[in-house]
Amino acid sequence: MTALAILGGVVLTGCGGPETTRAETLAPPGSPSPANPAPGSPNPAASAPDRAERPPTLAPGPAGLTPVFERRAPTGSPGRNDKVVALTFDADMTADQGPRAEAGEHFDNPALISLLRRLKVPATVFMTGRWAEEYPSQARSIGTDPLFEIANHSYSHYAFSTPCYGLPTVEEGEMRGEVERAFDAIRATGARQVVPYFRFPGGCYDDASRKALAPTGVTAVQWDVVSGDAFATDADAVAEQVLDGVEPGSLVVMHCTRSAAPVTEEAVRQVVPALRERGYRFVKVSELMRG
Repeated sequence: MTALAILGGVVLTGCGGPETTRAETLAPPGSPSPANPAPGSPNPAASAPDRAERPPTLAPGPAGLTPVFERRAPTGSPGRNDKVVALTFDADMTADQGPRAEAGEHFDNPALISLLRRLKVPATVFMTGRWAEEYPSQARSIGTDPLFEIANHSYSHYAFSTPCYGLPTVEEGEMRGEVERAFDAIRATGARQVVPYFRFPGGCYDDASRKALAPTGVTAVQWDVVSGDAFATDADAVAEQVLDGVEPGSLVVMHCTRSAAPVTEEAVRQVVPALRERGYRFVKVSELMRG
């Protein structure tokens, strides 16, 4: 499951570290562009999505290592509302848990997704490929709803560095394939809102794993607020932990797995109105990173 503590490592925030990499490129003033097409040429903006709406990613870290995003640093700009927070949910399922699912164990949480829809809370779901294969209709439903986006949580939910909470470990030469296989499994369900973000299983990573994933072009996404919902039985305690930890620009890690996080739905039911009362707005990771 996701780590219950924020792990060390080089962290590059969207504002405090390297600039976010955007789809658009800078050009001299007056150059043809989607916003300023050459005379007589069709305007690409009229027939194609705005390039600025593509999910942002971070520039590679030192030595080309996969960048890591943890939260959005406040800018302090006058008049800007930095009271935004991203709720993220890990849809965990390991490659060898099929028999447990067949025996009736629930690795999904459709009631949680329904609650987010009723409350109109945007969210990012970090999904394993194995989860997508077990629940393809749910993956497709999440990945075709504009309220949500799906990010990559590996195919097997095995660790990318060790030790990592007793998880089996992926060999370094197989790490890239784990990420690519997960994207393939998620997209095979028909999900469309799939973003180029990756969360290390257990939150465990090192320079070797960051180097191995560099060719995939993903940005690794961690968190600054641990909900503590993994294996929790007290929803009030989970809600309190989130509410105590959230600051402007925070990124919260929770779970979308009934068997291992049974009180998440009830905790969210408390967290959302409380944060809105404090003036917070909920955003997906892509929006948090774009800021």
